[in-house]
Amino acid sequence: MFTGIIKALGHVRQLQRTGGDVRLVVASDGLDWETLSIGDSISVNGVCLTAVEFSADGFAADVSVETLNVTALDDLKVGSSVNLEPALTAGQPLGGHLVSGHVDCVGTVRSRSSDARSIVLSIDIPSEYARYVARKGSVCVDGVSLTINEVSKSGFDVNIIPHTADVTTIGGFSAGTRVNIEVDMLARYLERLLDPDGNGITRTFLRANGYA
Repeated sequence: MFTGIIKALGHVRQLQRTGGDVRLVVASDGLDWETLSIGDSISVNGVCLTAVEFSADGFAADVSVETLNVTALDDLKVGSSVNLEPALTAGQPLGGHLVSGHVDCVGTVRSRSSDARSIVLSIDIPSEYARYVARKGSVCVDGVSLTINEVSKSGFDVNIIPHTADVTTIGGFSAGTRVNIEVDMLARYLERLLDPDGNGITRTFLRANGYA
């Protein structure tokens, strides 16, 4: 599990393609790599990856064909900047929201504009995921926990404060940038509870008990 609060920026040192899979090598001087171990989970642009090797200033992880197909990691090149967050441990503050690192879909930045000192990003997502975003709800964009300001038929808007723009890759986003999207997991569980087949809490049940 993660929080969506980025701990460091890194950059792609190597991309080793073998039979469709990719060995991703990331370097960063912003994390204490000696505190991490092989097998630990690290979020890279919102994607939970397993560390398989460490160096003095970074780590390597294997990225499967499936992950490359359903995330924007396949857009990375040597030198690309990435958002990094090690897995949450007991006792750490939950500054963002609970994030699994399991990307739901890839979104595309439709537009970027200014709002005082903040950046407003309008992000389009596939229509089947629009039901999971709500005004003032949480969303994870390339590993960053953000609050949704507005929703539209094609996606949502978020405001990026100067600090977030400075310490994550989001400051460099522009129209056309592809981003990893993870919707709030609470929306997923609520959908499951509202199972239309009647195996969970249905709308009929809620109406019958005075909740709708």
